[in-house]
Amino acid sequence: MVNNNNHHKAKIGVLALQGDFEAHCRAIERAGAQAVEVRTAEELQSVDALVIPGGESTTMLKLLGIEALFQPLAEFGAQKPIFGTCAGAILLAKDVLSPKQASLGLLDLTVERNAYGRQIDSRIAEISVDGKTTEAVFIRAPIIRRVGPGVKVLAEYLGTPVLVEQGKHMVATFHPELTNTDTVHRHFIDKISASAKLEKA
Repeated sequence: MVNNNNHHKAKIGVLALQGDFEAHCRAIERAGAQAVEVRTAEELQSVDALVIPGGESTTMLKLLGIEALFQPLAEFGAQKPIFGTCAGAILLAKDVLSPKQASLGLLDLTVERNAYGRQIDSRIAEISVDGKTTEAVFIRAPIIRRVGPGVKVLAEYLGTPVLVEQGKHMVATFHPELTNTDTVHRHFIDKISASAKLEKA
């Protein structure tokens, strides 16, 4: 039986190989979309957009290789929106430093891994997104060192971009799923519907 409540909702996949994908699923549902855990290329085909959660980017790359998901992800990103948080942001950036590693290169960014250093491995800060103050949880966060001309900065912390978008894609260097506010996930859901409207136009 078809659930008509979800009929008009965006169906957002959450890459469920590593990281707190369950918290992302809850945040997506709270923000008004349908969340689906994605572990295979087949499951990837069934969603309108994808969230790549935090975790450890080198481990995630290995898991993507084991599951033969790297190429399907690249192809998915050429067509549909992806939102990467923390390690997900590293995977979406064009250039990765400390050390260099493979990435999907979907946003014109240079990202340095673990750049805040040990003293602020974890902290909670207040940032402004879409005119609303929201909490940002940083856990061994990467730093965006360079933003390309096509990239829009949506939020900054300590003078550095922490939430950016380019075209249909978006990255955060913090963990929006670990707070009670859904501002960041809601912004991504709005992007998905805008992107879908453009495709239909």
